[in-house]
Amino acid sequence: MQELLTFVAKSLVDHPDQVAVHRTEGPEAIILELNVAEEDMGKVIGKQGRIAKAIRTVIKAATSRDSKPVFVEIQRPLEEAETEADNEAEENAEEKPDSAE
Repeated sequence: MQELLTFVAKSLVDHPDQVAVHRTEGPEAIILELNVAEEDMGKVIGKQGRIAKAIRTVIKAATSRDSKPVFVEIQRPLEEAETEADNEAEENAEEKPDSAE
């Protein structure tokens, strides 16, 4: 499944070298997390999520009936998510008054 998702995503985007798929296997399901470049998010999601829905349908159809269900999650690019988390941490630190007074 992971290879199929990687192939489909790389076929759609302008920056195929920035496509990454991470597999997380839980007790009841398998989650495939798709990361692409910020500029390519629209190409993977599509208008009203139609391309994302089609990708999920293809992955679901390729899953055997006896295996765990497979879910596809489209994630923000890793760099942006890390930067945003750092910014939130800095904002929270600035908002808290010093209680040493």
